[in-house]
Amino acid sequence: MANIAVLGSGSWGTALSIVLADNGHRVQLWGRSKEQVDAINEDRRNTRYLPDVTLPENIHAYTNIADALNVVDAVLVVVPTKAMRDVLSLAREHISEPLLFVHASKGIEPETHLRVSQIIEEVIPETKRSSVVVLSGPSHAEEVCKRQPTTVTSSSLQMESAEEVQDLFMNQHFRVYTNPDLIGVEIGGALKNIIAIGAGMTSGLGFGDNAKAALMTRGLAEIARLGMKLGANPLTFAGLSGLGDLIVTCTSVHSRNWRAGNMLGKGKTVDEVESEMGMVVEGIRTTKAAFQVSQEMNVEMPITEELYQVLFHDKSPKEAVSELMGRVKKHEVEDLKFGDKDPLNHFEP
Repeated sequence: MANIAVLGSGSWGTALSIVLADNGHRVQLWGRSKEQVDAINEDRRNTRYLPDVTLPENIHAYTNIADALNVVDAVLVVVPTKAMRDVLSLAREHISEPLLFVHASKGIEPETHLRVSQIIEEVIPETKRSSVVVLSGPSHAEEVCKRQPTTVTSSSLQMESAEEVQDLFMNQHFRVYTNPDLIGVEIGGALKNIIAIGAGMTSGLGFGDNAKAALMTRGLAEIARLGMKLGANPLTFAGLSGLGDLIVTCTSVHSRNWRAGNMLGKGKTVDEVESEMGMVVEGIRTTKAAFQVSQEMNVEMPITEELYQVLFHDKSPKEAVSELMGRVKKHEVEDLKFGDKDPLNHFEP
């Protein structure tokens, strides 16, 4: 059994702590709020995020990050992307030997356009990290903490590290696959939040399942288009961290990004949405980063572009939908190439 530091005591960090604790590991959970930490240690509840869930006894919470990092085998980072650098910088000072770093955050940094694994590599020196692994897939904390069936992907440039994380987390309720495509897994997990905002927006506007299905399908095409440009394997986007995560985030009431889009579709401003939700909506920042990357790399992402205009330039959701529906006609698969073959003109009998 291992000692695992979990940095981030939100709903997802707490849910993953439960998975680790169920597997017999000692979890050292770090959070900033003393009230929240005291409630976890004394009442066995994270009253702010998962108030109805009783936490296992082998989860111990701390406000001092040095205590959370004391004598651990691995570090799981589960904080919003905008807090990633600050938390990693704080942790770095209390690490004396190389540790396995795992992250379960889904976003892209707007200023640098770095994926989360790249932020970790930039902030944590090689002398303090053995490898970096991402854990991603269709996984709402509200269901994971109830031990409902969930399946995710573990990915790293070092497959032995991905397999180590697979062994740490996998149990009868929480199944973990491995995938060597780190870029694809992170891009799929980050960009699906953009499409989920759009899916929520269509519902807020009063549109039905036809619109949602179209948005999800064409959204997945955008995700794959940018992902492949960045070096990802296109097959990854048909897997858990691509299609799987897209489905759950675009269709579930648990999804923060869907709820944010739904509120926007009903006429709320971005500021009103963020204020009312009281939680980080990763898709908002990721929309800005993905739009910037698509412009730099000349990748066509019309849904992302329209959502960027809605989120950052006060374009009305109705006008954005009108722009998308009025685009020039094109073939559905015109962006795909299989080697040197054009799928539109090469069909084997």
